[in-house]
Amino acid sequence: MTDTLYSQLCSYGNLYLAFKNARKGKTLKPYVVEFDHKFKDNLLRLRTELLFHSYKPRPLETFILRDPKTRKISKSHFRDRIVHHALCNIIASLFEKDFIHDSFANRLGKGTLKAIQRYEYFQGKVSHNYTRISFVFKADIRKYFDNVSHDLLLKIIKKKITDQKILWLIKTILSNHKTDKEGKGMPLGNLTSQFFANVFLNELDHFVKETLRAKYYIRYVDDFVILHESPKILRQYMKEIDTYLTEKLDLELHPEKSKIIPSQKGTEFLGMRIFPHHKLLKEKNLRKFYRKINSLYLDYDSGLVNYDTIYDSLEGWSAYANHANTYKLKKRILQSVEDKFSREISTKEINRLTRNERKRKKKK
Repeated sequence: MTDTLYSQLCSYGNLYLAFKNARKGKTLKPYVVEFDHKFKDNLLRLRTELLFHSYKPRPLETFILRDPKTRKISKSHFRDRIVHHALCNIIASLFEKDFIHDSFANRLGKGTLKAIQRYEYFQGKVSHNYTRISFVFKADIRKYFDNVSHDLLLKIIKKKITDQKILWLIKTILSNHKTDKEGKGMPLGNLTSQFFANVFLNELDHFVKETLRAKYYIRYVDDFVILHESPKILRQYMKEIDTYLTEKLDLELHPEKSKIIPSQKGTEFLGMRIFPHHKLLKEKNLRKFYRKINSLYLDYDSGLVNYDTIYDSLEGWSAYANHANTYKLKKRILQSVEDKFSREISTKEINRLTRNERKRKKKK
């Protein structure tokens, strides 16, 4: 099966699907408009480069993001993002069957909200419906994306993929990210980085579930938690996980940010602070949202995005915020949007965004 993977990747149908996925939410961006103008010619040219192994990614565009911690984001050229989608379209299913149930990043039917719901379910189980004290090991891998070993990653990938042309393309994508550590690191912001991050830490998932036999474990990319009623057992887990990361994956836990805390004090996980009976949005998560929406406002004023793009973004955030105790906050934000787009937005649309919140209140 795997010996035909590369021909599947290079098929015009797969590249066209990858093109459609890469441009989602960005149809008015100048670089998308330019590519879209002659998309068939551009896709055929890209296909030829891939078939003849003359494909070379463009240099990454790097910028600094502060939200509030400083992160270096490396953005690929649009044509390279098409290649990333084309690659993941073909190889993702080969790895999916080996992922554990409680790995939630970049997978159909998973995501942050499902991970948070799973955390709440585990919290209830470990605390016997909140009648006993429970504890959480909240892990942080030191500079994860900067330290992923290309050699180790390729060794893991080769367990599933033997097609040399696919492996050539993966190596080409990885080597396009230049760092001061030769053979290490993946750029934040690339679809392939997110996917490879999952593949790499799937090794840790199986160690935690099969060797440590930790029952209440959840991972989302490099954020992971383990819940247990015994802090002593969690300390042993922490020690063994740090040893495994160091010896097998050439990574390490952050000694200050990895900690064991009583779950009753609230656990910061995936943008929320989760308590036994309620959830709050983290302050830095709110600041990130305000920056994003303000950036979209500027793009709208410049004609780079339309109102539908802003509405879709707001609706997505609203669905996420619905899972926290944010009624007053949402009402204030939605009112500010209505004020700005009074000519385009209707009360009916605002009501649509808050419908689920009103239903929840009635049930209470």
